[in-house]
Amino acid sequence: MTRAARVRTALRTRPLPALLLVLALAAGGCAAWTGYDWYSAAHDDRTAYAAQRDAALAAGEQAVQNLNTLDHRDLNQGLDLWESSTTGELHDQLESGRTEFAEQVKTAKTVTTARVLSGAVTELDDRAGRARVLVALRVTVKASGGAKTDKDSRMLGELTRTGGHWKLSALGQAPVGGAPAG
Repeated sequence: MTRAARVRTALRTRPLPALLLVLALAAGGCAAWTGYDWYSAAHDDRTAYAAQRDAALAAGEQAVQNLNTLDHRDLNQGLDLWESSTTGELHDQLESGRTEFAEQVKTAKTVTTARVLSGAVTELDDRAGRARVLVALRVTVKASGGAKTDKDSRMLGELTRTGGHWKLSALGQAPVGGAPAG
């Protein structure tokens, strides 16, 4: 057998190792690409921003619901919840008017419950720790005589991040339809 024939025979008998080498290189390339893609996603600012947006929305919805829920039979717990959900000037207002407001609720003997229908973050400044939310909710007021009334409302809230948590720092009614803002 000539040398050329031996080389051709050797090449024909070794396709499996060559194929395995090609597959190993392709798998290594895919693994490198996937690792790079995973690292990029894990260190992307957009992911952290989305997490802060979601945290602000959840805290905002809960705080607005808390401030629209109060039972005259367990007034102190409800007012404590109000205060723990707020910060800044809103917190100070609730704290300073607590006694007078508690007397009004005891006299009226009402039970107010709120349920969040939907919510959205309208602004988020993650670096400054400030956010604004719009929350739609249904508030049910049960009077001492047993009569119930439901009212749907939209609330605009401002949140401030304090100690790593979002708290309500301002709250007001959102304008409806053609009603002027302000």
